Amino acid sequence: MATKHQELSFLLSLLVLTLLVDKSLAGGITIYWGQNGYEGTLNETCASGNYAYVNLAFLYKFGGGQTPEINLAGHCNPDSGGCTIVSNQITYCQSLGLKVMLSLGGGSGNYTLTSNQDVKDVAEYLWNNYLGGQSSSRPLGEAVLDGIDFDIEMGSTEYWDKLARYLWKYNKQGSKKKVYLTAAPQCPYPDKYLGTALNTGLFDYVWVQFYNNNPCEYTSGNVTNLLSSWNKWTSTVPAGKFFLGLPASSDAAGSGFIPADVLTSQVLPVTKASSKYGGVMLWSRYYDLQSGYSSSIKSSV
Repeated sequence: MATKHQELSFLLSLLVLTLLVDKSLAGGITIYWGQNGYEGTLNETCASGNYAYVNLAFLYKFGGGQTPEINLAGHCNPDSGGCTIVSNQITYCQSLGLKVMLSLGGGSGNYTLTSNQDVKDVAEYLWNNYLGGQSSSRPLGEAVLDGIDFDIEMGSTEYWDKLARYLWKYNKQGSKKKVYLTAAPQCPYPDKYLGTALNTGLFDYVWVQFYNNNPCEYTSGNVTNLLSSWNKWTSTVPAGKFFLGLPASSDAAGSGFIPADVLTSQVLPVTKASSKYGGVMLWSRYYDLQSGYSSSIKSSV
């Protein structure tokens, strides 16, 4: 028969194990910032305490020999060097423990990749102007971003895998800090633009866009298609962690919005069962500020 001491030791061990499991299942919230001048500053976004990752949206013009351009909507004017004001805000966010990425692409813009040389040129530009390299014209100032996010929704369907490989090489070439690779594919599998890139196995975080895609998103009262698609992505694509990409309000996308109570009661309990679960991605800070969505789901994520 076990002694009281043995029983107590067992209970303590069980408690520690439970806490470790709970911690391993804990997820973070990713937010896109930069596409609405009324969404508040980057400092305010990070200081909210709701997010673990911020994607600065977007580098909307690059490739094909073009001079790359960033667009942070109403926040600053990059043409006059005005976006260097974001530099201190980036380092502030990082001081709070958040990872800050530069997001490439978006739903509108002029971007593509046309050749191996084009890929190399774009990778070197990103390294020197946003990551750990050096340039006299860094659009966001001297702050070193944590990585590059691929939100590719147009342009060429080729070469994105090569861009990922080029960027990943900087991790082996004396980079002072890790260069994270993240991606935001559409939920129809495989993604038209990023399918090959994601198969490289080099991506740390993949926030699949489960919205504006009827066959694989939530529809009123029906979580089946969404969860089926989630299982397909997490069981097939060799990436680090996966996030449910969702609209932060019913106004943030044409379809796919999940009421917070449905997300926390019917969706997250299933997605969190996956060892690949990383959390939730929201589009975007502006809509989240209006709806309070991240605050209502944070304790469940």
